[in-house]
Amino acid sequence: MRAVGIILAGGNNRKMHELTAKRAVAAMPIAGSYRAIDFALSNMTNSHIQKVAVLTQYNARSLNEHLNSSKWWDFGRKQGGLYVFTPTITADNGYWYRGTADAIYQNLDFLRKCHEPYVIITSGDAVYKLDYNDVLAYHIEKKADITVVCKELAPEEDATRFGTIRMNENSRIEEFEEKPMVAHSQTISTGIYVIRRRLLIDLVEHCAEEERHDFVTDILIRYKNLKKIYGYKINSYWNNISTVDAYYQTNMDFLKSEVRNYFFQELPAVFSKVSDQPPAKYNPGAVVKNSLVGSGSIINGMVENSVIFKKVFVGNNCVIKNSIILNDVYLGDNTYIENCIVESRDTIRANTRHVGENGVKVVIEKNERYAL
Repeated sequence: MRAVGIILAGGNNRKMHELTAKRAVAAMPIAGSYRAIDFALSNMTNSHIQKVAVLTQYNARSLNEHLNSSKWWDFGRKQGGLYVFTPTITADNGYWYRGTADAIYQNLDFLRKCHEPYVIITSGDAVYKLDYNDVLAYHIEKKADITVVCKELAPEEDATRFGTIRMNENSRIEEFEEKPMVAHSQTISTGIYVIRRRLLIDLVEHCAEEERHDFVTDILIRYKNLKKIYGYKINSYWNNISTVDAYYQTNMDFLKSEVRNYFFQELPAVFSKVSDQPPAKYNPGAVVKNSLVGSGSIINGMVENSVIFKKVFVGNNCVIKNSIILNDVYLGDNTYIENCIVESRDTIRANTRHVGENGVKVVIEKNERYAL
C-alpha cells in the first residue's frame, strides 16, 4: 500500500482511573485474549501497510513487551517493519511528548526517510475493523488535504467525550469541535486520519515553530477553513475505551453473538501476541453461562455474563455476574463479584463480596498472594 502507519499510543487517560495506573490505555485487555492496540495493528497489516510506527510514552512497559516482536502482525519484512518510538532526550530536545502533534514532530526523521506518499494516523485505544485502502481511495477521489474517518452516534449516546463534526452535502468538514460541553452534532471523529506525508511534515513543523502541540486543535480545527478536510463515514462497529464505562461496555459487547462473529469469525482476522496457555479448565460443579473464558483459567464456581481473561482461578462456590476479571486473578472460595472490573494479578480473599451498586466498580486488592 502507498501509505505508512502511525499509531498514537502514548496518552495518559485519567478517565480510566486505577486501570491505567500501571499500563497504557492501548495495552488494556479486550475480549479475553486481545489488547486494544491489536485492532489498529491488525487493520494496518490487513490493509497491506508494511511500515508502522507506534508512539508510546505513558506506562509503556507492558505495551512495549506486547510489541516486542512484529511477527504476530506480519510486519517482519525487509522493506517495512514495526517501529516503537518513545520520547528521546537529544541535544535539541529534552521534552516528553507534549501532545499528539509534538509526538509526530519528535519522530519526523521516521517520516522523512519513508518513501510512501501518504500517512494513516490512528489511535491505539479503539476497537474496530477498517480497510484503510477504502479511506485512501476516498481521500484521493475527493482531492482532500486531510480525511477524517467519522461515525454517526445514536441519539441517546454521549458525543461530548469525542470531537464532533458537521459536514456539508459534499462531506467537507465545516465545523469541528473537540470534546464540547454541549454536542450540537452526533457525528464524531474516530481519531483516524489520512494525510499526504509531505503535507503532514510541513504542518507539524509549523506547529512546532509556534509552540503548538496538539494534532486536533492545532491542525484540524485551526486549518479547517484553509485546507480541504473531508469526512469519511463508517457504519460498522467502532468503540473507544477511553473511560471505565466505555471499557466495560466494549468488553460486554463481545458477549453478543453478532459482535463476536464480526471480529472472530469474519475475515479479515484480528491478530495478537500469542501466549501458549493450556485451554480453560472447568472442574465438576462449574457453571458458565454466556461468558468468554481465556486460556489458562480454572473455573470452579459460577460465571454468568462475564469476560474472564487468561490465567484466572475461580474458587469453589464463587459467583461472578456481569463482570470483567483481568489476567492472572485469584478468586478465593465463596467470593461474590457483580458489576465489577477486577484488576489483573489481584488476589481476592475468600468470603469477599464486591458489587457495583451505582455503575461499574473497579476492584483492586493489594494482597500478597504468596505471603504467610
